[in-house]
Amino acid sequence: MIKEILGHAHIGVTATVYAHVRLRLQRDAIDTLGTALGSPETTETANVDGDDPPALAALVH
Repeated sequence: MIKEILGHAHIGVTATVYAHVRLRLQRDAIDTLGTALGSPETTETANVDGDDPPALAALVH
């Protein structure tokens, strides 16, 4: 749907242009979940530049 609204000919164009937004949303979701679960560190402090994919680690209590 977004591809059509933006007028991109191929979905690959949309995915390439907006991939960084998806990573940021994933990081925000992981940080929110980490806070809810009482995690001592968020991905924001782990990935300072903001361009890396979110860390895939979890604490087990």
